[in-house]
Amino acid sequence: MTEKNLRILVTNDDGVRSQGIAILEKIARTLTDDVWVVAPETEQSGASHSLTLTTPLRLRALDDRHFAVTGTPTDCVMMASAHLLKDEPPNLILSGINRGINAADDVTYSGTIAGAMEGCSLGIASIALSQTYNHQDRRDIRWDCAEAHGPAVVKKLVETGWPKDVLMNVNFPDCAPEEVSGIEVVAQGVRELQEIVIEQRIDLRDNPYFWIGFRRERINAKQGTDLGALAVRKISVTPLQMNLTDWKTLQAMKHGIDAAFGPPAVANEDSTGALIPAKERTP
Repeated sequence: MTEKNLRILVTNDDGVRSQGIAILEKIARTLTDDVWVVAPETEQSGASHSLTLTTPLRLRALDDRHFAVTGTPTDCVMMASAHLLKDEPPNLILSGINRGINAADDVTYSGTIAGAMEGCSLGIASIALSQTYNHQDRRDIRWDCAEAHGPAVVKKLVETGWPKDVLMNVNFPDCAPEEVSGIEVVAQGVRELQEIVIEQRIDLRDNPYFWIGFRRERINAKQGTDLGALAVRKISVTPLQMNLTDWKTLQAMKHGIDAAFGPPAVANEDSTGALIPAKERTP
């Protein structure tokens, strides 16, 4: 992949009008002029890798290279690669820049990660990008951090390359651009405590409705993880793989389960092909 023949698809989960996607498009244009934006019509945070199967999708052209889809980030990548750009699909997908962290357990919920995940499943190099912020003051988001460092990070990743079944997850720390202490390739971290919060309210017709969310009280900012890197104001880069198999557990269970059950039994059949009752079968 070279800048000369680079076609970039930009998507997100915060919606086509979000500030983060506007910044990401600027970053993409530092690499190539062939940039397309296909993003959800409305916010799809927490949509994960869901796709729309039971309702029709609508595609709205904002101009000749900007489109809004009434669906999820996964829908957007599918619509772009298999419809809008099917004759010349993108060879790089940038998903984000998300309003908030996408590290540790967040990656399983994130629509931003899912946009990159869908690109990865289609064999397209994909990067998810997120800007961390302080949850105590959600209005003070340091977009300038991602905007300042994003071009160099994306360019370096493109130059380095990575396997097709892997996507890159990039998180920018909550600080000014000049306060960033470096960049680190790290593992996915783990949160120690995350409480599910369900808030019930009553509408004007006396029917209950609910808001669901999380209250995060403590994290394990272990060194060598995304959370650890962000805690010391580093940009975290985490390679995530599509194959979710836990190989260590698989090997352990094979000895305990495969060996215990042995090969599957084959039912006996008579000359007509009908199954013979077990009590009448010959050993």
